[in-house]
Parts: sequence; structure tokens; C-alpha cells
Amino acid sequence: MSTQALFPTLVYQGRLRLRGWRRLNARLLRECRQLRADDAAGRRWSARNYPGGYTSYNSAHRMHRQSPTFASLARELDRHVAAFARRLQLDLTARALAMTDCWVNVMGRGAVHGLHLHPLSTISGTYYVAVPAGSPGLKFEDPRLERFMASPPRLRGARRANRPWVTLSARAGQVVLFESWLRHEVSPNAVSAERVSVSFNYSWF
Repeated sequence: MSTQALFPTLVYQGRLRLRGWRRLNARLLRECRQLRADDAAGRRWSARNYPGGYTSYNSAHRMHRQSPTFASLARELDRHVAAFARRLQLDLTARALAMTDCWVNVMGRGAVHGLHLHPLSTISGTYYVAVPAGSPGLKFEDPRLERFMASPPRLRGARRANRPWVTLSARAGQVVLFESWLRHEVSPNAVSAERVSVSFNYSWF
């Protein structure tokens, strides 16, 4: 008798290989904060839709085309996305994956990212710029959850692969990648220091 793992959901974690990643991180942090100061439209949108935080998603979502610093980050992310695509065994012979969106998120105390996915994208992810102690991680939902019927709860010590929800802790300098259809959220930030990240999408069409 054997048990097989069918239809696995893969999530990728890695770190920048740049020797000077801390310098890049410092530049990114300065530019993220400067963008927030300059982006009046983004601040207005965030005040209505992202209480306690700031995001440039609705105002400046192609930062890799607007800033050399973000372009440097994108070149590093390309390597990670290519590695993840190989693990997924995606057939990219006809078209290459390319970054389509890249935006800034700043979570103050109480800010939260509700459950969502990234439509019209192939691979999405987050790069963590600043992660104060106690900041929330990235929480993923089992994509089969709505189809569970008469399913008992999982054991307290169940393996990660068998849990309906899994939270990956965040660390500065870390990259997390996932297929864009996978729903995810970030719990409310319970600390006063700001959690800063850069989110992005890759598409092959």
C-alpha cells in the first residue's frame, strides 16, 4: 500500500544572492518611504481602502520601470522566479515570464491585507524590505478548502502539507513566490513599527 501526494501547492522561499543586498535593501526602504511622501493619490486611496497603511498598488504599480533601485531588485527576482518555474515544470518555450506589476506596501499598526488572489497573473510574490519583530507573516489558504465536506479538523501537530491554513514568517531580505491563483492574506500588524514590503506579479501572456 502507498499514499501519494497529488496536486501539490508549491510555495517558494529564498534570499537575494547579492553580496550587497543590505545596501539594496536600505535604498529600497528610503525609496518606499519617499514614494509614500510624494504619492498623494496613493495616500488618498490607502486612507479609504487600506486603513493604517500605505500601498502604491492603485497609483504607482510599475516601480521596476520607474526606479533603477527597483529595477535592480527585479533582476534579482527574475532569477528566483525562473527557479520556481522550473520546480513547477511550466512550459515556457513559447513565451517567457515577465514582471508586469511591482508596488510598495507599508503596514502600520492595525493595517491588514484581507484574503485575496492576483487575477490575470501567473506567479506573484513579495520581497520583504523591513520586518520589525512581531510583524505578521504571509498566510496561505488551502485552495481545496471550500470543497471539504464532512471533514474532521486536523490534529494539532498535523504536518504543514495537511493544514488548511499555513503562515510563513517574514524576514527582511526574503523572497516568497506562489502561483497567483493561491489565496493569501496578512493578519493585522500588532506592532507600532512599520512592516515594509514590495509585491509583484509575473505573467507569460
